[in-house]
Amino acid sequence: MGNFMKHLKKTFIIILLLPLILIFAYIFFEIFGMCVNHIATARQTDKLQNILENKIDDINFIDVYSETGNTSGTGNHVDCLSEISFSTEMQIGEINNIFSEIYDNDVFILNKDDSGNYKLKLCTFAPFWDNIEGH
Repeated sequence: MGNFMKHLKKTFIIILLLPLILIFAYIFFEIFGMCVNHIATARQTDKLQNILENKIDDINFIDVYSETGNTSGTGNHVDCLSEISFSTEMQIGEINNIFSEIYDNDVFILNKDDSGNYKLKLCTFAPFWDNIEGH
């Protein structure tokens, strides 16, 4: 009888602790996903900057910005957004050709402002795209 009561007590404790363990596991998974998503955004921005440096000789960076989260405001997903402002004598068509070889036209946008500076915007899904950051 004493051995049965020990097993019953252990089982009862496990049943009580299981929800807490699952909650902590979920929180850990979400935090892990956030960290991975931010690392992915930083790597994407660095890669974009390196491509620009390697392909455009006379590039002058004005601003480099990145953001991880629901950047569009629609839906529950996480984006990796990289924006780089720069100036160059290269024409917009030539720059578009560089990036159309690497990325689909749906994920990057290249604009030229009135002062002649370019703004390249790259937005992709994060590795953990259904993370809490997107909600």
